[in-house]
Amino acid sequence: MKLLVVEDHKDLRALLQEHLERMGFAVDAVATGRQALDAMAMNTFDALILDLGLPDMDGMQVLAQCGSCRRKTPCIILTARDALQSRVAGLNQGADDYVLKPFDLAELEARVRAVLRRSQGSREHRLSLGNLAFETDSRHATVDGQALDLQRREAMLLEEMLRVWPRIVVKERMEEHLYASRESVTLNAIEALISRLRRKLRQAGADVAIDTVRGVGYRMVLPAAEHGRD
Repeated sequence: MKLLVVEDHKDLRALLQEHLERMGFAVDAVATGRQALDAMAMNTFDALILDLGLPDMDGMQVLAQCGSCRRKTPCIILTARDALQSRVAGLNQGADDYVLKPFDLAELEARVRAVLRRSQGSREHRLSLGNLAFETDSRHATVDGQALDLQRREAMLLEEMLRVWPRIVVKERMEEHLYASRESVTLNAIEALISRLRRKLRQAGADVAIDTVRGVGYRMVLPAAEHGRD
């Protein structure tokens, strides 16, 4: 899942980016309204966290102008403005939630996950295939009930593949959803990530595998459908 954080305070922006990435999100972070509009015109995000007090324009203007490029991306307003009128205006403009500063990082994360669930309908808390299971909120994976030790990016990949199963995850979607825009991604990096996850699943005794669809991408398969493994 990929988020866009729009916050002009440098330290807070870095703190939000670090925390959300640690919690399993890919995060782009910008400081101005113009940067936010440009980012949303060029990329697809699963959610937007938007500060209202930006240096070049009011956050409400950003919310209004990015309506056409947000493609129904849920938005959480993050601001020190606590007046009821401001909250109502933000919600009427299309925001999905409103978080007042100062705030707790855990609460913000919970609100992000809540708007993501609402935006995606019956988004599952638990994804499973064969003897493999993944808890989307805790980022905890198990094989036959035994914990599977995954790095952050490996967990992100596993969630993406389970979420779209039995469809193929194309390589371009991996780049878009697993990496922030500031990160340079090579084909070798994606292949190495796939190989690490594939090896860990095999070593843990998972009865699912990662199938390579040549020239397209990858998909999760059960043993009876296993083809093209490296």
